[in-house]
Amino acid sequence: MSSRPPEQPEKTLDRIMDERRGKAKALRDAGSHPYRNDLGPAISLAEVRARYQATKPAPAEPPAAPGAKGEKAEKGEKAEKGAGEGITPIDGEIHRVAGRAVGKRGFGKTVFVPLRDATGDLQLYVNIEHLAADDFANIVPQLDAGDIVVAEGPAFWTKRGELSILAKRLWIVTKSLRPLPDKWHGMTDVELRYRQRYVDLAVSPDVRDVFRKRSRIVSGIRRFFDARQYIEVETPMMHPIISGATARPFTTHHNALDIDLYLRIAPELYLKRLVVGGFDRVYEINRNFRNEGLSRTHNPEFTMLEFYQAYATYTDLMDLTEEMVGELARDVAGGTKVTWDGTELELAAPWRRLSIRDAVRDLGGVAEASRVFEDPAFAAEAAIAAGVPAVDVLRILLEPLSGTAEAGQGSDERKAQFKNSTERPGLARALIERYPNQEAGRIAAGHLGYLVFEATAEAKLVQPTFLTEFPVAVSPLARKNDRDGAFCDRFELFINGKEVANGFSELNDPDDQRARFMAQVRAKAVGAAETMDFDEDYCRALEVGLPPTAGEGVGIDRLAMLLTGQSSIRDVILFPLMRPE
Repeated sequence: MSSRPPEQPEKTLDRIMDERRGKAKALRDAGSHPYRNDLGPAISLAEVRARYQATKPAPAEPPAAPGAKGEKAEKGEKAEKGAGEGITPIDGEIHRVAGRAVGKRGFGKTVFVPLRDATGDLQLYVNIEHLAADDFANIVPQLDAGDIVVAEGPAFWTKRGELSILAKRLWIVTKSLRPLPDKWHGMTDVELRYRQRYVDLAVSPDVRDVFRKRSRIVSGIRRFFDARQYIEVETPMMHPIISGATARPFTTHHNALDIDLYLRIAPELYLKRLVVGGFDRVYEINRNFRNEGLSRTHNPEFTMLEFYQAYATYTDLMDLTEEMVGELARDVAGGTKVTWDGTELELAAPWRRLSIRDAVRDLGGVAEASRVFEDPAFAAEAAIAAGVPAVDVLRILLEPLSGTAEAGQGSDERKAQFKNSTERPGLARALIERYPNQEAGRIAAGHLGYLVFEATAEAKLVQPTFLTEFPVAVSPLARKNDRDGAFCDRFELFINGKEVANGFSELNDPDDQRARFMAQVRAKAVGAAETMDFDEDYCRALEVGLPPTAGEGVGIDRLAMLLTGQSSIRDVILFPLMRPE
């Protein structure tokens, strides 16, 4: 037994790469450029399969039982001698194919090379009696798994029933220096799969299938809206103010204008400006950026569909969303039953519609859910009981007092007092008594009630559900409900506990919109991290006149997760954000 220690992985890789560089030099010395650009396929591997699939012969009869030892030896000798004999091309037509060699097996006179292109896999059968002599002598010895090759030859069926190309000519057009992962295990390091997606795609047909389906989803969305007379538009990705949604932005700087800009959080306000201008139906498939954490359902850079329709309501968009998702599911997943994170889901319409108050009561287990959304003091205790941090509850209670002396009660000392369950109720009542009116109290209660929903009920919305009647405090751009101004005509779509879409009837009263922007400014003043800036130009657009309109945003990444059955958003984003190596 050898006492020599095993070679370190880094040294092994260096040795393999040196060997492959040597093979690239050998190709050059033989007059074959290892990185050539004058050859390509005339037919895809899938087209070869489609052309000949119907010609597959019936399985051969099982061989007779072997006789005497001498007979077995004679047969083995004939098999070895005739390794390239007895091959019958299907029709003799010569095909030129190309792809990545994902393996190489066999030695001596016959080598099998599994080939992969963008459409699928097919085997190359390389035999000394059929391949050009120079190619067998100079190309085959330099061939490794990972190389990009071009081959010419007819199609035939092997005795094992494998459709193959009988190589008459063979070229290595790109010599791979780094070895591919093990064929049978693929890339088992999940983080490495995301960092080196090019390798992941090269060795994992299932991964490539996910991204093909994602592309079909996006194409299907475009067909859906184009067929309904929407027009696709493009709006700015760099904004002069924080707008369109409540989130932390990424900041950049324009040198020539010497101004700070923010990467787009959402395109909403620009799209609604277009509706003001007379484009009654618009949509955009856009990249958005939010400076937030990473999780299985969050990536700081993500893709959204946003669309707006004049003379529509939020209930119209719920109907439209059911129709769109059902159509995409049938096209991409083959039906409306899908499995996501081990849960079977039915995407066929109609979907459940549930108010946020009913969700807190029925799913969150809060018996007095209606009171949560009416009484800010009661809501404060309910939120803390549900696990909402006391400092967040205090901040929300202070928002109606922004700009007053009482707003200063958000000091570190007051935060410490508010965490004390004995002192907190009295402190909360003292703040609420200073509110300018009862409506301010209901708005604060609604904000706290929404946090209770997130903590107690959100994860229990498994089958597709439209959550409706959102508090106005968390809906700065949505139209108030005509019956109750503390709530909005808004919905969010939840599937398997995850938000997939958000839509509402649009606020088109410019004075109400100014008041909502001011509420955002007040929230920021008392420490809210995710707010919008005051957009005076948007208010000016509303003064020109936004027709009655409804709009919606749909997370394409999460929709792709749903329709491809992926548990992590990183599995549907080709190059997700990663920490530096």
